[in-house]
Amino acid sequence: MKQIEVVAGVIEYNGKILCMKRAKGKYEYVSLKWEFPGGKIEEGETKIQALKRELSEEMEMSVDVLSHLVDINYVYPDFEMNMYVYKCIAHSDKFVMNVHVDSAWLEINQLKNLEWAPADVEIVNILLKK
Repeated sequence: MKQIEVVAGVIEYNGKILCMKRAKGKYEYVSLKWEFPGGKIEEGETKIQALKRELSEEMEMSVDVLSHLVDINYVYPDFEMNMYVYKCIAHSDKFVMNVHVDSAWLEINQLKNLEWAPADVEIVNILLKK
């Protein structure tokens, strides 16, 4: 089974967390689902470098990475994913949606109202327990 290594950011600004909705893609189980933004780690990158690059490419957004939050291993039907999740602070609430179809800045208790990609559900559950 194909394995991928990805990073994701739980990005806060003024007490709210940034949630991004994926575009329709080839895998129905993650298409049009909500996620924490990030992407694949490229060869030679650290996890934090990958996160900052992905946020810059996909959203033209700059963040400060504060701390490691959790590592999640999730097995989807077509691939296995290792996701390294970091808590971040945005410099602004402004960004561009280059790859996503919707976005929302939500308070933690509102996160459960979205339909999350399966691996991201684990992050939501961790945040709701804090």
